[in-house]
Amino acid sequence: MTSTSNPSLRTEQHSLIQKLADCIEGVWQEQLELSPYPLPEDLGYVEGRLEGEKLRIENRCYQTPEFRKIHLELAKVGTTLDILHCVMFPNPNYDLPMFGTDLVGAKGKIGAAIADLSPIRKTVLPEPYQQQLSDLPAIAFTNPRDLPPWGHIFSEFCLFVRPDNPDEETLFLNRVKEYVQIHCQQARNTPATPELHSEILAGQRNYCDHQRKNDKTRRVLENAFGNEWAEYYMTQVLFDLPAED
Repeated sequence: MTSTSNPSLRTEQHSLIQKLADCIEGVWQEQLELSPYPLPEDLGYVEGRLEGEKLRIENRCYQTPEFRKIHLELAKVGTTLDILHCVMFPNPNYDLPMFGTDLVGAKGKIGAAIADLSPIRKTVLPEPYQQQLSDLPAIAFTNPRDLPPWGHIFSEFCLFVRPDNPDEETLFLNRVKEYVQIHCQQARNTPATPELHSEILAGQRNYCDHQRKNDKTRRVLENAFGNEWAEYYMTQVLFDLPAED
């Protein structure tokens, strides 16, 4: 495993991953007051080997008053596998859902595309989210996909598909942009609620615990970097939690 600086992965990845990464960061920069998140320096860019192929991982992390951490990860295995992973972790003093999206591309095609605003403190999203998401025009994809066994953490608005063509890729891109825009707007208009801190933190812990059950992600990391490093990365970078008071 090696680390270096100034990586540039997205220009080598599937076009939808490039566009989505640019789109998400563009909304963040436009609507949020970003500052750097103190990710360990050796984890900003990492290289390893997976079944004889080079595995490269690039992490970008920010923080805002409303979000303790917003994380965009890009990964590439050789010339065959491209990955985008993004999660926005709210500050536990703000009663907000968790935004997450993942893209997995293999051999030039996107095999899995998922995005959701997942409820944390209750089993349904706050009413303002319900209203705005319900008002979005319905879209249909040729190949919807089934959620994993732990998918009950997601909302009724969870989008999990395999885009069938460039038009469906554009539909997915635009819907994710709408999700992120709604989330940023709601976050800026949501007052801090410190009295709910413990309850919100428990909900985030439940979300992260279930996300860590993604065996595919864990196996890739274990095969490339070993079990100990994979556990560290899963719990400290992908799905970490703030220290309890």
